[in-house]
Amino acid sequence: MTKLLIATNNNGKVKELQDLLKDAGVELVTPADLDMDLDVEEDGLTYVENAVKKAVAFAQVSGLISLADDSGLEVDALGGAPGLYSKRYSPKPDATDADRRAYMIANLQGKPRPWTAHFHATIAIAVPGMQVEIAEGNCHGEIIPEERGSGGFGYDPIFLFPELGRTMAELEMDEKNRLSHRARAVMNAIPILRRIHPSS
Repeated sequence: MTKLLIATNNNGKVKELQDLLKDAGVELVTPADLDMDLDVEEDGLTYVENAVKKAVAFAQVSGLISLADDSGLEVDALGGAPGLYSKRYSPKPDATDADRRAYMIANLQGKPRPWTAHFHATIAIAVPGMQVEIAEGNCHGEIIPEERGSGGFGYDPIFLFPELGRTMAELEMDEKNRLSHRARAVMNAIPILRRIHPSS
């Protein structure tokens, strides 16, 4: 079975991607499985640039097909921020996810609600020595001022699906992995994996 390296050191993403790709017909490998300690600077100007940079770097070091993603939360009342800089949104050094959520809520104070927003994910699949393939996905909702739920990571506790009345962090993993931006990007990526390796 073809090996596919999940090109991230983010444990939350690793768990989501392992679940999303479990039926993709590939053997999933993580950087930890390979004792890889690779930190790729995400200095691209687009999600695609960052995802490609990570996928290519991991593919070159490992010699394996590598799948990386870059994602962000875009809030309409903040002019699309934090977007590409979602992981670096708080000015606080060594900010935690909770710090970034608190900073966002502070910046939204006084702006009319609902605070509509969407998550975006770009996935890059790098095959050593070949062209990188791209897949994308989005999910729409709104930001709420109070945190709810204990699942997920990042901005999940303040991202509400109005039609469900629940935040991303209140969803079960199987629900999140049907509705999330990353889930939709992976759904679009699986046909690419099957085309690269028809046995997948």
